[in-house]
Amino acid sequence: MILLRRLLGDVLRRQRQRQGRTLREVSSSARVSLGYLSEVERGQKEASSELLSAICDALDVRMSELMREVSDELSLAELAQSAAASEPVTAPVRPMLNSVSMASVTAGPERVTIKAPAEAVNVVAA
Repeated sequence: MILLRRLLGDVLRRQRQRQGRTLREVSSSARVSLGYLSEVERGQKEASSELLSAICDALDVRMSELMREVSDELSLAELAQSAAASEPVTAPVRPMLNSVSMASVTAGPERVTIKAPAEAVNVVAA
């Protein structure tokens, strides 16, 4: 099962790490407890739209950009889930994924790697 909160947390963590910022810095700027932000990043807590807005402001990232990246991750996770279940993928998940073929999908016991045009993306089954 694909959990949206895990994908969202992964994207938030990557955004923060790209900026070289700590959980403490972002939690302080967003006025969210460090523990709660950590739980959101680990996909253990569902973030409200208000909380997401505060975190995005603290990271100086548009919420639409964040959600677009989450959407892309979700598309890849759905593709990986279909591949792992040996279901044929009848249509491209998103236009950017047109060049991803079933031949480029490899499955392990709990990890599926999809080689996308720009980079390989690891998706861990929940």
